[in-house]
Amino acid sequence: MSEKAYEVAHIEDLDRFPVDDEGLLWRPVRRRLGIAAFGTNAYTAERGDERVIEEHSEEDGHEELYFVASGHATFTLGDEEIDAPAGTFVYAEPGTKRGAVAVEPETTVLAMGAKPGVPHEISGWENIFVSFGHLRNGNEEQGREAMNAALAEKPDAWQGHYNAACFESLTMDREAAFAHLKRAVELDEKAREYAHGDKDFDWLRDDPEFPA
Repeated sequence: MSEKAYEVAHIEDLDRFPVDDEGLLWRPVRRRLGIAAFGTNAYTAERGDERVIEEHSEEDGHEELYFVASGHATFTLGDEEIDAPAGTFVYAEPGTKRGAVAVEPETTVLAMGAKPGVPHEISGWENIFVSFGHLRNGNEEQGREAMNAALAEKPDAWQGHYNAACFESLTMDREAAFAHLKRAVELDEKAREYAHGDKDFDWLRDDPEFPA
């Protein structure tokens, strides 16, 4: 958090972390501004036909507000489709199925959410998203720093070690990948099942150390 009583940032000041190979970018807002009271991030569809908000329902009681900052999107809310050009606010109550697809290049949607009456808890996995974002941008060491920070926060969570294994596999570091994968399986057998269907481990699948 800054020593100032405020923060100001233009959307172009935010990091641009690729979510996948389809052109969707994650733009961390909460992290950039140091917000602790609620979650907020932006997503930009560069190509203009990508899913810009994943389909989900927020069953744990979180309310969510979306704002189409630029471009044009189509939201699905329950069984309805909503046309949402730039300037549109979309609010979804907990449990409402929602998602959005961009219909113009450079469509950016800002998402904001919190659970009423409950102090906001910053995701312990935020550093993992940052880690893979740096890796996709070609910044391996910055990505590894973020991954190590995530592991330090939750050293006994299998998900952290599993993601670290994926990260190291993508960097072609066999020994580090297997070390983290072994630890993930020790913590929870679910890691073994996930690894067998995860394309991040394709090049290691036939290795004798790969968990059977």
